[in-house]
Amino acid sequence: MLIAQIRETFPFSWPKEKLCEGGCNRGCSLKLLEFMDMELSDWQQRLDDGEVPNFTDVQKLGKLAQRTERVLQANGLL
Repeated sequence: MLIAQIRETFPFSWPKEKLCEGGCNRGCSLKLLEFMDMELSDWQQRLDDGEVPNFTDVQKLGKLAQRTERVLQANGLL
């Protein structure tokens, strides 16, 4: 499942100090992770409520995860 894969890959549980120590070369890692967490939580709730995502929904979430991953890599967190 895409949501589980993203949650396993991204450093959601890291403390703020660790996320911010390397600087923000291409964006604020903390804010991006907070936004990503909100999106994942929203989708998990929607799935739990029985909603079935279409291809476009999955594609948008995947693209958001890819962009976030690139920023986290540039900031030295992945």
